[in-house]
Parts: sequence; C-alpha cells; structure tokens
Amino acid sequence: MSRQLKSLAEWLAYLGEADIPVLKLTVRGLARLSADESLLNARSVANIVTDDPLMTVKLLRYMQTHKHCNQKYELVEVKQVLLMLGLDTFLRDVPATPVAEDMLHSHMDALVHLLQTVRRAQRSAHYAFDWALRLHDLHAHEVYVSALLSHVAEMLMWCFSPVEMLEIRKLQETDKTLRSADAQKQVLGFTGVELQRRLATKWHLPELLLNLMNPALAKTTRVRNVMLAVNLARHSASGWDNAALPDDYCEIGALLRMKPDKVVALVREVPQQQ
Repeated sequence: MSRQLKSLAEWLAYLGEADIPVLKLTVRGLARLSADESLLNARSVANIVTDDPLMTVKLLRYMQTHKHCNQKYELVEVKQVLLMLGLDTFLRDVPATPVAEDMLHSHMDALVHLLQTVRRAQRSAHYAFDWALRLHDLHAHEVYVSALLSHVAEMLMWCFSPVEMLEIRKLQETDKTLRSADAQKQVLGFTGVELQRRLATKWHLPELLLNLMNPALAKTTRVRNVMLAVNLARHSASGWDNAALPDDYCEIGALLRMKPDKVVALVREVPQQQ
C-alpha cells in the first residue's frame, strides 16, 4: 500500500493526518486490560504503550493536537499523558487500529524490516533508560521515549511506503558503498533524517529527539546515552560478534565510568521493561 507522494512536504502533510498503525501485540495487550477492570490503570496501559514505538508516537501526536491551552510544558512521560487524557478518552479517541501486521500482509519483506526496526528501538530504549537511572538523570522517561522513537520516521515509511523502502534496501545491497541518505534521496527525494527532524518538530516530540540530530550537542551526556544505546542495539541485533561492539563497550564504559568488561556483562542481561 505504498503512497505515491513526491516531496517531504507532501509526506509531512499526509503523516500528520494518517491513522498511525500499531503492533498486533499492543492490540492484544490493551484488549486484555479492557476485559478486566481490575487490571486497567494508567501504569498498566503505559507499560503496553511504551513497548510500541508506533503507539507511543500515535498517542503523543494526539496529545499535541488536543492539549489544554493552559498547558505550559510538553508531556513526554506516557503515564502522565494518560492521566491527563483519562483512560476512557484514550481508549475511545486513540484506538489501537489499524494493525501494522495487517497493513503489510502483502509486503511480508517490509513487515520483517519494520519489526526488526521496532525490536532495535525497544532494546535501545531499555538500555538508555537503565543508563539514565545509573547516571541519576531526573528525566529518564524522556530518555526512554527518545530512544524508542529514534527511528520512528523509518518505521512510518515501512508502514506507508513499503515498496519504496524495499527499493532503497535493494540499492544498498547492490552497492555496499551507497550511503543510506543517498539511497533515500534517490528513491524518496529526501532523507530519513530530514523526515525525522521535521516530524519531531511538527509533532512536538521530546526535545531530546531533535538534540540527537544536532552535531553541536553530540557530546552531551543525554545525547551520548541515547546514541550509544541505539548503536549497541543495532550492532548486537544479529548476535554479540559484531566487530563494532568492542568500541561500543569502551564508549559506554566512558559514559558510565565503568570498565569495558563490566559493560559486557551489563548489556548482555535481558533489558527489563521500565
């Protein structure tokens, strides 16, 4: 179901109105909670929402277009957003539809890539949140959400433009030296980073998301935390033998003031839900 849109502006307008899909696991989880009122509360719903980057951005986008005029600061902690909206409003106005797996039923290759990207985002978020707590970051939930949404533009394009995204993959597989940005520009007319930046700005997503794309802030602790978590999740996606991992361990060790061998033991633990 690829959309024949030709410019970044057209995609921004389309995504601003599109019904963002969610993962099938999210649909099942929310249905389970709704079926038993004793389980239904802001914390239990937030745990399900924040394990799905698509549902998280769907909720945050909704909140920005429906926030109260006296709201003076942006909410990025999903539990706070749910408390402000109310669970009845959330379940009614931010429904867990459509389902990403159903949307891509005729593009199974694209679905595989989407789910792989989602899994990396989940792992990134768990790592970044754990490290934020170790660094006594007072806004660890913003770190979690920023890592979770670090590739949300790519996920949305897999959902709404699978044919073009597969074409980009094919170009890169054919030419190993072709940079992602160049392949994206060739096929889409813009880069994923450009789309990510514009969405983060337009939808008032966590400021930290924008900071990730600002070279001037690359050495700040919070940006380093998220970027190192994203790198670790990517490099370890296929196992723990990637040649880039030793450098990751050293950089994470510098961030956490921990020896690289201790980092290895730390990151190989199964990341826990926040």
